[in-house]
Amino acid sequence: MTSPTKAESDGSLSNENVGNIDEAILEQLGRERPASFSGAFPELAFCFSIVMSQILAEYYISGSNVLIPALIEQLDFPPASAIWPSTSLSLAVTSTLLIFGRLTDMFGGYAVYIGGAAWLTISSIMCGVSKSWLMLIVCRALQGLGLAAFLPSGVMILGKTYRPGPRKNFVFSIYGACAALGFFAGLFFSGLCSQYLTWRWYFFIGAILSAITTLSSTFYIPRDYKETRKHGSQMDWIGAVLSACGTVLFVFAIAQSSYAPQGWRTPYILVCFILGALILGAMVYFEGWVAKNPLLPGDIFAVKYMKPLAIALLFLYGTLGVFLLYAVLYMSEFMGATPLQMVAWTVPMAAGGLIICCVGGLIFHLIPGTILLIISSLGYVGSGLFFAVIPLGGNYWAFVFPAMICGTIGIDISFNIANIFITTNMPKAKQGLAGALINCTLHLGIAVMLGFADITHTQTLHLGEWKSYKAVFWYQVALSVVGLVIVVLFVRVKEAKSELTVDEREALAREAGVSVTVGSGEA
Repeated sequence: MTSPTKAESDGSLSNENVGNIDEAILEQLGRERPASFSGAFPELAFCFSIVMSQILAEYYISGSNVLIPALIEQLDFPPASAIWPSTSLSLAVTSTLLIFGRLTDMFGGYAVYIGGAAWLTISSIMCGVSKSWLMLIVCRALQGLGLAAFLPSGVMILGKTYRPGPRKNFVFSIYGACAALGFFAGLFFSGLCSQYLTWRWYFFIGAILSAITTLSSTFYIPRDYKETRKHGSQMDWIGAVLSACGTVLFVFAIAQSSYAPQGWRTPYILVCFILGALILGAMVYFEGWVAKNPLLPGDIFAVKYMKPLAIALLFLYGTLGVFLLYAVLYMSEFMGATPLQMVAWTVPMAAGGLIICCVGGLIFHLIPGTILLIISSLGYVGSGLFFAVIPLGGNYWAFVFPAMICGTIGIDISFNIANIFITTNMPKAKQGLAGALINCTLHLGIAVMLGFADITHTQTLHLGEWKSYKAVFWYQVALSVVGLVIVVLFVRVKEAKSELTVDEREALAREAGVSVTVGSGEA
């Protein structure tokens, strides 16, 4: 029997030990601290450095919505441009995630992650000193580049550091829970700054947090440049250009259509939409049949159940974007909540996320992932349904509180299961791609579905503002039901137990003279 002490320093078993490992040893390896950490404190500092990417991403997404009234007043925002402090960031993230995922696979997670965190620090300061609304929108887009860099690299680093098992489940649960924590932090600091300071301090506080993350990451994230360069990954520049241009034009047309002078009949909206669709179609053809090193290799979708899972997540994550924005707007406009009161009302999301992270690390290897995804999908349904049926003057505890609980059940469980499933079924050389795919489904789903939510809102305004909001929440419910149906009918994910990594399974197959596909398709 092979001793777990013979595991290599990066957490993988050596080739000669793969063939004679048993389940008891795999279980022990899946629970123990990776050999790359000398003790508890380096591991804690490492985890802090990585989860801060989730906190900062949600901090900058959620908090900006609360700042919009102050920004309109102080920077003289044109009414049609009021959405762009939020949309420009999401658009920059969505259009460049695959590019940064490939850069991560080329140069390692350490370099890209540190670069992303440092750039986020600089761009956050630039946002805070912006003198005009146009400068702020540009700087917000620059912030998006920082987030696009360290979101996939963060997932890559976690996926390479922890092998499949309960310890990985727990760490990824904490990582997912920090999305809810970051959402709460964004609302808290934006509300605090709006009410007592100035909107500029919201960005300065974010810059301070980003600088702390950069410093901590520099010392406690393992350096992996030499190891990564051995794989010889190369950039697909044609695919990168097509991906960025097509996504920007397509999402811009959807997001801006509600605010254009003639809606979809506005010439530049139609031109951008058609061009974006054509460019994305050209990208699919080029990546699938022409490119030698495609930006998004087709073999990632050869993993069993990956296609239906990705489609379901696009719908489910899209409902998250609708919920986060329109729940805040509803509480402000129809329930009279102040910025700090909204902070208090969203506490259940942060607290629920922390609880789910603790429980998830203990049960993800015991309960089939499909069951957990169904529970998550029901959470998404509930988060929209409670707001869809809330009457005017409705009680917080009867409607908003359960909606917040459902919201955290939805995002935390689905994000954790998706992270574990995708990273477990990708080899180390493609962990950056795995991180890009995870975050691309999240941000693309939010950007596109939120754009259609805005269309729903503007096209139903003739019913009255309140009923228009109701229509948006029913739209959110419909999206989440579609995601639920796809999960129930087409997605099968087993328990996230301790097992061999993809690289170890491939090494074992080579010894036996058997060819294998990437990943087993189940986590």
